[in-house]
Amino acid sequence: MATIQSTHNKAFFFNYVHSLCETPHRLRKRMLATWTPDQELDQVRLRSGADMKRKLTWYDLVALGIGGMLGVGVFVTTGPVARNNSGPSVFISYIIAGISALLSSLCYTEFSVQIPVAGGAFSYLRVTFGEFVGYFAGANILMEYVLSNAAVARSFTEYLCSAFGVSDSNSWRVEVHGLLEGYNNLDFTAVALVLLLTLCLCHSTKESSILNLLMTIFHVIFFGFIIIVGFCNGKVDNLVKPGGLAPNGIKGVLDGAAIVYFSYIGYDSVSTLAEETQNPPVSLPVGIVGSVLIVSALYCLMALALCMMVPYNQIAKNASYSMAFQKIGWRWAGNVVGAGASLGIVASLLVAMLGQARYLCVIGRARLVPSWLAKVHPSTGTPLNATLFLGLCTASIALFTDLDIVIEMISIGTLLVFYLVANALIYRKYVITSKNPPFRTLSFLFLLTTSAIGFSISWKLKQQWWGLPLFGGIMITITAFFQFKVPCLGQPSEWSVPFMPWPAAISIFLNVFLTTTLKMLSFQRFAIWACLITVFYVLYGVHSTFEAEEMEMEMAVHEVPNPSFQPTKLDV
Repeated sequence: MATIQSTHNKAFFFNYVHSLCETPHRLRKRMLATWTPDQELDQVRLRSGADMKRKLTWYDLVALGIGGMLGVGVFVTTGPVARNNSGPSVFISYIIAGISALLSSLCYTEFSVQIPVAGGAFSYLRVTFGEFVGYFAGANILMEYVLSNAAVARSFTEYLCSAFGVSDSNSWRVEVHGLLEGYNNLDFTAVALVLLLTLCLCHSTKESSILNLLMTIFHVIFFGFIIIVGFCNGKVDNLVKPGGLAPNGIKGVLDGAAIVYFSYIGYDSVSTLAEETQNPPVSLPVGIVGSVLIVSALYCLMALALCMMVPYNQIAKNASYSMAFQKIGWRWAGNVVGAGASLGIVASLLVAMLGQARYLCVIGRARLVPSWLAKVHPSTGTPLNATLFLGLCTASIALFTDLDIVIEMISIGTLLVFYLVANALIYRKYVITSKNPPFRTLSFLFLLTTSAIGFSISWKLKQQWWGLPLFGGIMITITAFFQFKVPCLGQPSEWSVPFMPWPAAISIFLNVFLTTTLKMLSFQRFAIWACLITVFYVLYGVHSTFEAEEMEMEMAVHEVPNPSFQPTKLDV
């Protein structure tokens, strides 16, 4: 037996070394390999074994979108951003981030209607720009989900403490001496919450959505209570004192907008539920766009209520809303807010963890990660292995890592993926669908990104104000010229973004600009992550997909010849 095992290990080792020697050839063949939407819907989806069950309606999606965003944005980011960046004008930061999120959500919606699979941005980019771009975006989405879920789980502990009248949330954590600052407070409450929700999501998507619907209804009523009390008991003077409406100027408002963008990642989870949705062409647009509009309005009102109750420089860093009620003398309301916020955070976590498992499941279908992660349980219709794996990863990070360490890292990953999706929509509509030559569209996308970078550099340098109208004017001019010169000749889909290419172009511009407002440390951490996932692709992903496609094509030749099994390539 030992001899057989040793022989097997040697064979595996030599096969892997042989595969590594062929890496350049395999990269050339696979990096730009794409699939058609029909192949994504049929052939690739079959790799999960059982199908996901279509039980979700449009109101389920609206509730899931609202539930996925509300708890994250208001209770995790508003207080710190108001205190450190935007001041009382944090509501303007939410408006700017909301506009960008709305434009991105329109791009997501058109893709989700055309390609109603669970892969979200990963699938959209893979059918447009090829395997590597899709993988890179999918890996960043997963990083964003796991880190944000861990951060939100830790904030659950803070608000639960305030619900019980405990002002120091670290009193419910275990401090371990010898660990680095920011990693030394172990949060077992957050871990227990993540594991409990993981088990719930393994059981059923529909039952999870019903639970979310009930929590979201309560949550919206609860938000109404906070907004009414804040407006009735707050002071308008607190919006301008001390330091005025924007004490850190326009720069502080825009820096804050980049950070609160983290608050909008929940709508992305709705697009990953396309395989489980009844009547996708109707339900998905209502669910995605409707939830973004509702949440944006609530965010702005909640931010105003907080800043009216307490001067921005007195807002508590942790459990901001509970502490604000205590400062105006409503101690009992502070406890109620803590309980309501805890429930809202549970709803946000539920939706985000729902979405992250679908992403990993579809990446597993593509063979870019081990294929056992793609398996759908035949009785529950849920991606069981992916849900359990990511639940354990999230719980592990929530045990150690403080919110401040991950929040800007989350924003940079989110903005990058939304930027790529907007580019992909323009390329798909004007090249793949309309059969136009790709050069003009790629040149437009390049110039659009370059003008956004130039605008951002002018903004960062401060003295170069002439660059702002120059690069802003270039963006408007090249978009108008592209719209006039490059016709969109494709057949209209069941749902399309209106006034193209303007919404996608503005989305690209805003995503680039908001990304450049983040701190350099965020880019350094992101660069390390980008290197790690690229190395994983080169050492594992490209070989796994190459061998899987070779095997499937060989089987197709010997069993059922079918040219649709041939992956296509970008015509660039």
